[in-house]
Amino acid sequence: MFFFLRALRALLVSAALLGAAAACATAPQTLAALAPSLAVGDIVFTRIPFAPFTKITEVTGGWANHVGVVIDISGDEPLIAESKVPLSKITPLSSFVRRSDHGRVAMLRPATPLSSAQQARLRVAVDARLGRFYDTGFNLSSSRQFCSRFVREVLAEATGTVYGDEQRFADLLASNPQADQRFWQLWFFGNIPWQRITVTPESMRRDPRLHAVFDGLVL
Repeated sequence: MFFFLRALRALLVSAALLGAAAACATAPQTLAALAPSLAVGDIVFTRIPFAPFTKITEVTGGWANHVGVVIDISGDEPLIAESKVPLSKITPLSSFVRRSDHGRVAMLRPATPLSSAQQARLRVAVDARLGRFYDTGFNLSSSRQFCSRFVREVLAEATGTVYGDEQRFADLLASNPQADQRFWQLWFFGNIPWQRITVTPESMRRDPRLHAVFDGLVL
């Protein structure tokens, strides 16, 4: 039985990897090969493999459920600013990518690279938000932060461009009826805030004003 379960687990992992690879736009790359191609202002999308983040992908109909922004490329590896549980922080690229399910990553860039002045404003906007608690209610008007809101706001302050569409919970769930509403009922203590406005990682990833630097598996 032990050997059967181990073989079954290996088969499921292989299937997940094949599925992730099939959805990728570019061939797998090592992190060492990718890191030098990044620029300040690039947006990095990943997939966190546990709830509530996996439930977010059901609601958005895509694969990405976490996002951060590159704020420094001058050191040994790029640094990513992110809003995560429990506090927003700065994370090395390797640590940020390591959390993604099977290494699934997309790296997108604004159509116009950030100027030196915009890069400086980006860092100021990030520093003003570091150490804030994560908003588990995903409320765009909350005093707390969540990942897509964090990245959207710091880039808006730095460049004047707002990425990703604002959406109501009601519209998200209506557009993706396969989503597990029972989970969200429990998450919100029996009362889903249908009219709450949010912005999702997938909404940002699909923004046509961003173009892909990389979209695939990081080895």
